[in-house]
Amino acid sequence: MSIDKALLERAENKCELCGSQDELTAYEVAPKDESIVICGTCAKSIDEPTSDEKHWNCLHDSMWSTEPAVQVVVFRLLNKLAAQDQLDMMYLEDDVRVWAEEGLNEEKQEPTQDANGTILVEGDAVSIIKDLVVKGAGFTAKQGTTVKNIRMVQGDPLHIQGRVNGTMIFIISAYLKKL
Repeated sequence: MSIDKALLERAENKCELCGSQDELTAYEVAPKDESIVICGTCAKSIDEPTSDEKHWNCLHDSMWSTEPAVQVVVFRLLNKLAAQDQLDMMYLEDDVRVWAEEGLNEEKQEPTQDANGTILVEGDAVSIIKDLVVKGAGFTAKQGTTVKNIRMVQGDPLHIQGRVNGTMIFIISAYLKKL
């Protein structure tokens, strides 16, 4: 990605994470349409920071940046590196924290799988493989019952939502088989 002149000036012609001036490029900070300047070394391991953990010692300094986009990237990297001590010291405004965590949720969302390990997606039809007592609804979802047009539970890959006997219920995905 080419670097906008104003972005390069803001970064003072260096990587906003480690300070290097080699192979500078723009890095988009999703989901907002904002970018930061990073060097070639940072670019190589930014998606998998654990592959070059020593390089990321630079985050101890860049975590204090006043630029929200830089703060978001540092927060996400520290999370991937499980650097809880640095995360505890880092202060983010509420809107910046929401932005930073939004990107983490997208990255961390594991796929929902049925009992056979098949990945389930929104709208699939599944079959219940075991009688399940539905708490609070007063019925048992019988083995072999088909649940059509399932919904994913945001942030929870172990459950789905589906309609059984006219009632919308949460079902543990390990008790399902994709049709």
